Amino acid sequence: MDEPRIKVYGSATEITVSANAPGLRDLAERLVDLADPELRDGYHEHLESGINLEDGSISLILERDDKL
Repeated sequence: MDEPRIKVYGSATEITVSANAPGLRDLAERLVDLADPELRDGYHEHLESGINLEDGSISLILERDDKL
């Protein structure tokens, strides 16, 4: 199976998240995990270039905000 590959890039007005199929599944799982009723408001996860994201990506924070 392929490794998840995710790239995040953009400008001041637009952000693009690009991924292969395993990368899209990885992002989907992270989002489902954030929706867990056991987690509290403000829980978040950082994705960083060269760690969870492809080199050259801008950082991405996925955050649960129950006030929205």
